[in-house]
Amino acid sequence: MSEQTSTAAKVGNIVVWILQIVLAVQFVLNGSALFTDQFVAKFDDIGFGQWFRYFTGVLEIGAAIGLLIPRVCGFAALALAGIMGGAALTELFLVTNGGFKAATMPIVFMLWALVIAVYRREQILGLFRK
Repeated sequence: MSEQTSTAAKVGNIVVWILQIVLAVQFVLNGSALFTDQFVAKFDDIGFGQWFRYFTGVLEIGAAIGLLIPRVCGFAALALAGIMGGAALTELFLVTNGGFKAATMPIVFMLWALVIAVYRREQILGLFRK
């Protein structure tokens, strides 16, 4: 490996860690907000009950913490992508006044998490090899 490739890999790793930290902060905030009354009506529209709001909050906060743990950060990003994919589909098809505009942010977060997961793919595969 040349010195130039090594430097590029180091810079790429730093950039991805910054993306992970920012995404983790965002999802701690998002997940925490699900424990407030702000989302009661939205989860009533979904129809799964309020337990699902708490469950989703726990998943989001847990995955956010996972983004900060080197051994599981790729898997946590993959989990967040799945959660946000579900959120986007929910906004599109189950929530009153949903639609594409409401699904935009979950789609952006899903793509952001997928970028991290793709970059950390060797780490994800390593979890399954052991």
